[in-house]
Amino acid sequence: MKATVNHDVCIGCGACTAVCPEVFSFDAEGKVVTAPVEDANKEAVVEAKEGCPTSAISVEE
Repeated sequence: MKATVNHDVCIGCGACTAVCPEVFSFDAEGKVVTAPVEDANKEAVVEAKEGCPTSAISVEE
């Protein structure tokens, strides 16, 4: 599984980082970056995607 963030629509609210900090974090410029998705984090990544207020997160298997 791979998670990506569309920075054109991301508002940086931090919902994804709260749900799954193992995958989503902020870089020095305040943009959300993603780490590789391990099996243990798959459910949390999907939850973060579904909870994103701007639908900026996409997930691929």
